[in-house]
Amino acid sequence: MNAPATDWVIEAESLSRRYGQRTVLSGLALKIRRGEAFGLLGSDGAGKTTTLQILAGILDPSAGRATVLGYDSVREAAQLTARIGYMSQIFSLYGRLTVDENLDFFAALHRVPEAARAERKAQLLAFAHLERHRDRLARFLSGGMQKKLALCCALIHAPPLLILDEPTTGVDPVSRREFWNILYQALTEGTTIVVSTPYMDEAERCTRVALLHEGHLIACDAPGRLRADLPGKMVELDARPQRRALAVLQRALPQAAPYVFGERLHLRMPVGSGDDGEWRATLAHEGVQVEAVRAVAPSLEDVFVALLPVAPVTAPPVAVAAEMPVGAGGLAVEVQDISMRFGKFTAVDRVSFAVRRGEIFGFLGPNGSGKTTTIKMLCGLLAPSAGRATVAGIELGADSRALRARIGYMSQRFSLYEDMSVGENLDFFAGVYQVPRAKLAARRDWALQLAGLRGDEERLTRTLSGGLKQRLALACAVLHEPQVLFLDEPTAGVDPLSRRRFWELIGDLAARGVTVFVTTHYMDEAEHCHTLGLLYNGRLIALGSPQELRTGMRAGEMIELECDQPVQALALFSDDPSVQASFFGDRLHLLVDDAAAARPRLLARLEQAGHHVRRMETVPHGIEDVFIAFIQMEQARLDTRAARS
Repeated sequence: MNAPATDWVIEAESLSRRYGQRTVLSGLALKIRRGEAFGLLGSDGAGKTTTLQILAGILDPSAGRATVLGYDSVREAAQLTARIGYMSQIFSLYGRLTVDENLDFFAALHRVPEAARAERKAQLLAFAHLERHRDRLARFLSGGMQKKLALCCALIHAPPLLILDEPTTGVDPVSRREFWNILYQALTEGTTIVVSTPYMDEAERCTRVALLHEGHLIACDAPGRLRADLPGKMVELDARPQRRALAVLQRALPQAAPYVFGERLHLRMPVGSGDDGEWRATLAHEGVQVEAVRAVAPSLEDVFVALLPVAPVTAPPVAVAAEMPVGAGGLAVEVQDISMRFGKFTAVDRVSFAVRRGEIFGFLGPNGSGKTTTIKMLCGLLAPSAGRATVAGIELGADSRALRARIGYMSQRFSLYEDMSVGENLDFFAGVYQVPRAKLAARRDWALQLAGLRGDEERLTRTLSGGLKQRLALACAVLHEPQVLFLDEPTAGVDPLSRRRFWELIGDLAARGVTVFVTTHYMDEAEHCHTLGLLYNGRLIALGSPQELRTGMRAGEMIELECDQPVQALALFSDDPSVQASFFGDRLHLLVDDAAAARPRLLARLEQAGHHVRRMETVPHGIEDVFIAFIQMEQARLDTRAARS
């Protein structure tokens, strides 16, 4: 479909970029329409940042050309940069200036007229919920608030084009949703948005997405069309024992790429694969009971993985002699009314929960909710102000050395030594964890198998891909056979295929009886957990399996709407308190109390405004919807209590 030339905000032809002998972008061609929310997807090193810097006039291409807002990105870079909003991964706020002063600085930089400045500032502060914080120094804002302020600074001059480089990485779903609400408003005002993101659920909010892999464009279309064009069909099944079912399907149907999705398995059946009788018989022969089989819609992650031109070499599955039922052997972590105070500030407030042996426990919560503080207490790095906890059979404070020998920890940045080889990293951590000399050779070999690096012992760690570094860090963390493994946002920045394979390894470890305690901002990863705990303001406000939390949530019903102009339709509901509207690419999600009662009223309003509605149906809540709803209910409770006091 070709648009008139005036409708193209960006036209890129054969863009390439080399650094010495290394090519990071190769022959990229893109056209982006006025008013689009256009997403760039890909892992670290895929070429996303390079592409955005070329389009912003910051970096010159080695070959090819780009026209942005009618300007050549090289010859007319100065005119271009004055007319766009750009937000890099390391956003340029001034920590010693207040919120107000940062906005004033960027308004002056972009020569926003004094007459319009106050109104524009007030509008942006209201969208970002920063009015109460306008006199606070930027360095004292939370991470999510800093991101929103940086976005406001990029929008202060109402640019026709906004370029954002992974703007929400590392912030919680609440802050991410608020951030996107600001972007929705910019879209309704006519701003074109180009955004890179590692979050597949966030990419669903874009009108079109481009998938990049190792500097090459492998697909570009609307998320819905990419999913619809994926060949074959996605199947979900409940099968027990799960790990045995996965191993059997990986042998019998490797072309279906089966993978674990929480309590279920997903596989993509090729075109013409017939019915499921043959593989169901194979599973039954191997002692696997299939409880349910159903067709499901593919995710954008499924599309990304299927379109990768060459699948990287993966580690073989770690052998599991017998799948251990979750909880066999009792509790691995037991926490009773644990609190942590720093002066007058309470970071963790009387939190209680229990984690069974072999359980994958997901710890969720906004930035600053107390997750990291709780983990530090459970690892023996902080002494609780009150309460008690037992981890791997050891009471906190009783024997710190014995506790450290029974737990493993993997941080977001993997804690590897880049200038050491793979083998040297393993030897170093073996020494730190005091792996007995008699066991060292066997444990080292097992760890190399886990990481998929057997034969690469001499390879420098800095030369590994993000996915391989991730698996090596995991291998180092479990080298000493810990009973409890703590993972702090372990998949940040790696591609979807590496994330999927990482979670297979986590499942293997859990099947061996290792208890896994994980924090994550990827809401789809929460589905992999047996139990989720949601922290907010230091309090545990929800606890249960993903399905239990969805079932127990009483926060209305979700309507998914497809219409001809979703951006304009979104504006219709901005002032309606009975509807919470969110933008999802070519669809809208409308949260209402009663879907059946709301449908006629919503349809009438859309038709009166001249919109053609293609589809309107009730859909299940996503795990992010659950997350947001529980936090909103808790905040309403806190606001009511504050009003009464």
